Amino acid sequence: MNRVELSGILIERKALRFTPAGVPVTECLIGHQSEQIEAGSPRRVECEVQAIALGPTARWLQAASPGAALQLTGFLAARSRNSKQPRLHVITIEFVEGNQDGKVLQEEG
Repeated sequence: MNRVELSGILIERKALRFTPAGVPVTECLIGHQSEQIEAGSPRRVECEVQAIALGPTARWLQAASPGAALQLTGFLAARSRNSKQPRLHVITIEFVEGNQDGKVLQEEG
């Protein structure tokens, strides 16, 4: 299984671009902070994760401003054929701030 759920802050977002087939694409950097339990002890976790969104998800991500709190779900894939570094491919986005009912505001597929 390859499923990732991540909450974080939108640190930066690149300009919306389009694939040769006309599919919108947005790349971004997400900052995450949390406390996790590891070997029975709490551990403070901080990281930055590169992410990419395609299609309608890219348009939703493009609408978010840097500093926005997000809840993302997706999967990990290699950045490219030449780079095996993982990147989060975003499938759903929940905008945490201003979302009173806690529903997912956007879902692709």
